[in-house]
Amino acid sequence: MVTTTLDARRARRIAEQVPDPELPMLTLADLGVLREVSLDSDGTVVASLTPTYSGCPAMAEMRAGVAARLKDAGYARVEIRTVLDPPWTSDWITPQGRRKLAEHGIAPPGAAPARAAGPVPLVLSPARRSVPCPRCGSADTEETSRFAATSCKALWRCLACREPFEYVKEI
Repeated sequence: MVTTTLDARRARRIAEQVPDPELPMLTLADLGVLREVSLDSDGTVVASLTPTYSGCPAMAEMRAGVAARLKDAGYARVEIRTVLDPPWTSDWITPQGRRKLAEHGIAPPGAAPARAAGPVPLVLSPARRSVPCPRCGSADTEETSRFAATSCKALWRCLACREPFEYVKEI
C-alpha cells in the first residue's frame, strides 16, 4: 500500500508540471484544471482534468500532454478523464499561477462572481470598469476588445504607461 501511495504521489507531481497549451507560463496545476491523479488497483494512472469552459479547444492538448508525461515517466497504463462537476472557475487559479500571469504581462482574474450551486448560466455581462495594469499597476485602463487570442481572455490598454495587455476573464 505504501508503494501505491508513493507511486500515486509521484504520478501527481509529474502531471502537475504539464504546461497549459494556451498559457504556457502556467502548469495545469497552476491553472487549477488538474483535478485528481490516482492509481487504480491494476496500476493504471487516472488523471482527471476539468476544462476552463465547455468546448475548450485546449482540452485535447492538455489530455495528450498529461498522458505523454506520465508514459514517459514509466507508467504503462494511463487514463485521462474529463470531470465537469463542479465546473472550473477562475478562483481555482493558484496564487502562484496569478503571480506568473502578472509576471508575463497578463492581468490575472479577480474573484469569480458568487452564484448558487447548480447549472452555470452563460451570461454576457458588461465589461469590467477597470483592470489593474500588470506592468505599472495603474487602474487607469480600458478594454479594447472583449475577446483576445483565446475566449477566456480580453484585450486591455493601460492609459498611464500606454501598454496593451491581456486579461484573463473571471468565470
